[in-house]
Amino acid sequence: MKITDLLDRRSVEVNGSAVSKEDAINKMVDLMCKSGKINDKEEYKRRVFARETEGSTGIGEGIAIPHAKCDAVTKPGLAAMVVKNGVDFDSLDGEKVSLIFLIAAPDTKENVHLDVLGKLSVMMMDEDFSNSLKNAKSVDEFLKIIDDADEESKGIDSYGAEVSDAKCNIVAVTACPTGIAHTYMAAEALEKAAVANNCSIKVETRGSGGAKNVITADEIKNADCVIIACDVNVPMDRFDGKKLIKIQVSDGISKADTLVKRAIAGDVHIYNATGNDTADTSDNGKEGLGHMLYKHLMSGVSHMLPFVIGGGILIAIAFLLDDFSINPANFGKNIPIAAFFKTIGEVAFGLMLPVLAGYIAYSIADRPGLAVGFVGGMLAANGNAVLEWVNADGQALTYGGLNGFIQNTVFGASGNTVSGFLGALVAGFIAGYIVLLLKKAFSKLPQSMDGIKPTLLYPVLGIFIMGTLMLLVFNPLIGVVNTGLANLLDAMGSSSKIVLGIVLGAMMAIDMGGPINKAAYVFGTMAIANGNYDIMAAVMIGGMVPPIGIALATTFFKNRFNKAEKNSGLTNYIMGLCFITEGAIPFAAADPARVIPATALGAAVAGALSMLFNCTLMAPHGGIFVFAVVGNWPMYLVSLAVGSVVTMFMLALLKKPVNE
Repeated sequence: MKITDLLDRRSVEVNGSAVSKEDAINKMVDLMCKSGKINDKEEYKRRVFARETEGSTGIGEGIAIPHAKCDAVTKPGLAAMVVKNGVDFDSLDGEKVSLIFLIAAPDTKENVHLDVLGKLSVMMMDEDFSNSLKNAKSVDEFLKIIDDADEESKGIDSYGAEVSDAKCNIVAVTACPTGIAHTYMAAEALEKAAVANNCSIKVETRGSGGAKNVITADEIKNADCVIIACDVNVPMDRFDGKKLIKIQVSDGISKADTLVKRAIAGDVHIYNATGNDTADTSDNGKEGLGHMLYKHLMSGVSHMLPFVIGGGILIAIAFLLDDFSINPANFGKNIPIAAFFKTIGEVAFGLMLPVLAGYIAYSIADRPGLAVGFVGGMLAANGNAVLEWVNADGQALTYGGLNGFIQNTVFGASGNTVSGFLGALVAGFIAGYIVLLLKKAFSKLPQSMDGIKPTLLYPVLGIFIMGTLMLLVFNPLIGVVNTGLANLLDAMGSSSKIVLGIVLGAMMAIDMGGPINKAAYVFGTMAIANGNYDIMAAVMIGGMVPPIGIALATTFFKNRFNKAEKNSGLTNYIMGLCFITEGAIPFAAADPARVIPATALGAAVAGALSMLFNCTLMAPHGGIFVFAVVGNWPMYLVSLAVGSVVTMFMLALLKKPVNE
């Protein structure tokens, strides 16, 4: 495939103009759409702008190569524009851009076109070639210049050079999030810089087409220095014990000569894959705390999502199949087929919080963090009931010994303390950093003991420390919260129904299955037992609003969510209608500062309206499937709709367009 096979003449403008970077990208997207290769212009444009937030695609020397790979692209394509007077594009060198290529890549397994696009990116680094394009008088001349250069250019399968009497032997890895342009441009820049400084080099590229020119073990062994110019995670254990520089892929393009000279000087730290990582990242600076925490959080959320979706759908099927009239308190398991689906769904839900905590810890501390995180998540889900035992008289006892002293004396709480998904979040981060501390503590042990660290030392000590913190600190602490909330609800129930509805609705949406949610739910079920049915109505509607409101937002404000979240939208409609608040957890975990206030406000409005309209509910669960027994069900539906819409608009207001 040739470059001109992707570049439709209708998508080329040799006399373009733009007043800003935003204006330039908008015009480039319009040019791309003329080729008929885009099926959703707004989505494609959003993805192009989102890519810019990760780092400017203005590569310097007056050139910019914005790009996006997504489902909005039906066929791979290119668009090009020459801006004679230049436009400010936030380029790496601060100069104006006068030549812009826009890349469109479909989100498919077919990646042949990515080689072509990567080759174009490299060709643009040839000053004579780019100047010829900038000075082209017509579209035909522009296309001929590209065609002629394409015939002479090399492919992108191998970057490297062997130099006799080399000053330094370098191996490098380059990778960018989309794997289209910067991956290969950094490889080309490092190769040229190495040759100019009389160094041998081999560069492994990890683009969308997969890893190419892979560095062998012998090449790593013989290397004097390793350069990692990547914006995504790449296999690092193979570089254990080597001098290593780790920087952004953009620095691999703009600072290639500096990097090579540092490799020659040898003033580079040693990379230790066992945990004492002293890889030199001085060119990139330290990763921001907010971004680092978000990255770890998203690792847990992305792994948790299948359990939420799979388990939630199966539970919804159970409600659909069951007969509510047999036993309202056991709705979902009254008949065998319903019980079958609900049992499987509940098992999946039971794994949700351990997986969340486990993979947050994994992101922080790699594989040794998994076991510690899983245990922390399981303890958050089950609470301190695991400390129960039976004495010689057959009595079940709980909270004895040291835990009993801390539980009752320090916190003044009793009973099972389940910290829910908030506890699992805390457990995940704590577990990861526990393992990092253990790695640091054991880094001075003899090398002969490296084999027992991940299989014995880290899991035994890590799980013990994690369990101690959860059982003696976090779970008991939330027991105080539960007790306080229950007392508050009792007091409010005798004063103002509407205020109580606001509080109950908000509580159902704050931690979505955690202790605050459960305190409100238990209060609702106790009210049913006492013959008070309006409280349970407010509780259930408060739990239905978060997933429905989020689902509405993913439908009508798509640019506030990433692809995985949008795909979960339909599932959240189902979960919300089935009173499965946990469907909102992945969204709340990923962006708690915005999602929780939005869901809490919408649920509070719904709870207040339910109380205002004197809606009642005699069943402790069921969602839409028990609306037939809801008192004043038409206004109950109105309350649900209003609360969900409030959440939708709050999310649209609070959340910013996502960066994908």
